[in-house]
Amino acid sequence: MALTRNSSPHAHGPRSTQWVMQQVLIATVPGLIVLTSFFGIGTIINILIASITAIGCEAAVLKLRQRPIGFYLRDYSALVTAVLLGLALPPLAPWWLAVTGTAFAIIIAKHLYGGMGFNPFNPAMIGYVVLLISFPLQMSAWLAPSGLVIDGTVAATPGLRDALQIVFAGNAIDGFTAATPLDAFKHNSGLLVENFYQQTPQFNQGRWAGFGWEWVNIAFLLGGCYLLGRKVFTWHAPVGMLGGLTLMALFNYDGGSSASNGSIIFHLLSGATMFGAFFIVTDPVTSATSNRGRLIYGALIGVILFLIRSWGNYPDALAFGVLLMNFAAPFIDYYTPPRTYGHGKSGTIIHRSKED
Repeated sequence: MALTRNSSPHAHGPRSTQWVMQQVLIATVPGLIVLTSFFGIGTIINILIASITAIGCEAAVLKLRQRPIGFYLRDYSALVTAVLLGLALPPLAPWWLAVTGTAFAIIIAKHLYGGMGFNPFNPAMIGYVVLLISFPLQMSAWLAPSGLVIDGTVAATPGLRDALQIVFAGNAIDGFTAATPLDAFKHNSGLLVENFYQQTPQFNQGRWAGFGWEWVNIAFLLGGCYLLGRKVFTWHAPVGMLGGLTLMALFNYDGGSSASNGSIIFHLLSGATMFGAFFIVTDPVTSATSNRGRLIYGALIGVILFLIRSWGNYPDALAFGVLLMNFAAPFIDYYTPPRTYGHGKSGTIIHRSKED
């Protein structure tokens, strides 16, 4: 007999939104530990401020919308948005930066479009871009990694008391800041890459792509492998992004001249590459829906990331690449529809006999 259907099949299982969000939170722990090790307790402060803001804004908007507050807070989606934004912010950013970005992410980027599952753009990245464009000075004040030797002085991050004073009282942090590897490389003034690496502390004290940052990326890679192992998402979007970035770096690398755009390993282990590949690009709501679509979606983010890093005004442009492709995701979905249940190729119904 022929198999026909009047409605789509529905998957039933233990993988609720709450379970998925819990797994994402668990997977961020290695990255958070390494960030805290190199950049101090500021990242944890960012996350706490963002989390309190996110839960408060979520509850307030749900009350205004006359939705059950407890039910929606228990899905952890607001908390995940807060944690992802807190991880992306510079350590020791002023408290109002985390509050502003998180409030915008929850109220405007999420609930203005109808809430969880209806937002076309990644809320954490919307909040990040709003802050980056509005407050570029504060968003570029990254600390020097702990242990980095600059002009004979070993960088050290402030303790809890000093960190709280900087975050809430607005004390100056100039003595703790330094250019990130991506920023330093972008402003290379005519040196061959080999000579530039020898003269720049971030590189001559690092192994592959900048002191501290390479280990941060490896930690987020481990967290991403955990999520893949738990089958929270498929490999297509992260592999697509890393593959697109790798191909662009390969085709544009000239061996290390003064005009070089950086090697493959430099791009893979610098900035927010692994964080973006496994925690941002994989957002099921704002990415493409089919596996083929996710692969294309991720690859194009990798291409945009390289283009802006190399020739744009921002050293690390993950958020811009993600938001541009969020906008293009419906277009990708249109041309890469998943195979319909009960069909072979597009539009072909599978017929089975009673003996089957």
